[in-house]
Amino acid sequence: MLALPCAAGGQELRPYTITGDAIVESLTGAPGDAVRGRALVLERTSTCILCHSGPFPEEKFQGDLAPSLSGSGSRWSKGQLRLRLVSASRLNPATIMPSYYRVDGLDRVAPAWRGKPILSAEQIEDIVAYLATLLE
Repeated sequence: MLALPCAAGGQELRPYTITGDAIVESLTGAPGDAVRGRALVLERTSTCILCHSGPFPEEKFQGDLAPSLSGSGSRWSKGQLRLRLVSASRLNPATIMPSYYRVDGLDRVAPAWRGKPILSAEQIEDIVAYLATLLE
């Protein structure tokens, strides 16, 4: 078990605890919204579908660099999904997936993003809520 509060631009990110391969507790203390999560996954600014494909028939261009998001909710628990979004490199140091809720120990961060997480705690929880619905 590892507790990690992180600093972001003078503000504290919400603390979380890594237990094994998961962050079991919600970053916000509440469940996310799956509808907002789906919208975030499809936004080009979150970059999910630049690398991942999934059950998004309306999206003509989807990535093939990373596993499909289809079946995410069957493969991983919410806690495992949460850690993959927060800091995938804790599970795979060679991953190309960004750490969406981390600001320290990162390389090649654009000046505009230094000290800021890519996604908020609420956005992480929304994406977790959506990915957990992808059972097939």
